Amino acid sequence: MTSTISPSSNTRSQVISTYHDHPRFICVSCSAVLALQDELISKSFSGREGRGFLMHSTTNVKLGKKEDRPLLTGVHTVADIFCMGCNDRVGWYYHKAADLSQKYKEGKYLLEREKVVKENNWKLDE
Repeated sequence: MTSTISPSSNTRSQVISTYHDHPRFICVSCSAVLALQDELISKSFSGREGRGFLMHSTTNVKLGKKEDRPLLTGVHTVADIFCMGCNDRVGWYYHKAADLSQKYKEGKYLLEREKVVKENNWKLDE
């Protein structure tokens, strides 16, 4: 679920937290769930600050302003995504790709590796 609320809005009270039994990616700053690990497409992407994860969907994020951005694979129309829990920028949403070979990214999300923590929800035997 992606919201079009202003990135600077206080949205902490709107954070969805119903994914406790699922492996997930959470915000490194506030622990809001940003995506389920089942939504991962690829770990081989580059973000602004290093590696990134291409995702089918995210939750608890809001979209910033749409812009054309030169990326490693060409110019894409993207919008930064912000955590609804703390307003940190956590990646971007691919609106449009100019190159035909990059069209598969449209409608997908990139989460910056440095902005998320992978939680596996492992249970230890006692």
